[in-house]
Amino acid sequence: MKKLLGPIVVIVVIIAIFAAILIPSYNGFVNGEEDVNNAYAQIENQLQRRMDLIPNLVNTVKGFAAHEEEVLGNIADARSRLAGAGTPEEQAAANDALSGALSRLLVVVENYPELKADANFKQLMDELAGTENRLSVARQDYNGVVSEYNKKVKRMPGSIVASIFGFDKKEYFKADPAAQDAPVVDFEGDGE
Repeated sequence: MKKLLGPIVVIVVIIAIFAAILIPSYNGFVNGEEDVNNAYAQIENQLQRRMDLIPNLVNTVKGFAAHEEEVLGNIADARSRLAGAGTPEEQAAANDALSGALSRLLVVVENYPELKADANFKQLMDELAGTENRLSVARQDYNGVVSEYNKKVKRMPGSIVASIFGFDKKEYFKADPAAQDAPVVDFEGDGE
């Protein structure tokens, strides 16, 4: 019996050491994954806010620029694409398409000075600008959380725990490289 007690104690100690290493690491991954999901939900929240503002903006523009159907149709298509996007990569691409369509709308608005002076239009543009700022912050926060999580997945001993329990790297919310070339819109009308 004494001969069996020694190996049993060693096995129990080894199991306890592995448990002491694995449990906190596993819990760290669970917490990290929840942080990523929460940050992503904030992006989705701002994207939804933006999508909710767009029909009001489009309807306001329609009242002044009814013959600009192509631009308004592009916005509707891009908005639908964003609503159907599932992954961060798909949402980033759809978001870029919607941003491009909105930029083209703002160029059209330049042809309608009475629209630029409309109080409803101004309020919607202010709300949209505020939403764009919130969306930018949410994307930045999300990418920061994803960076921390991905570091845990790649570093030792986290990489072992991640592979054992199926924790994979998360995707960053990346903008389309073409988004860096957004058109400049001058609402002042002085052409500078």
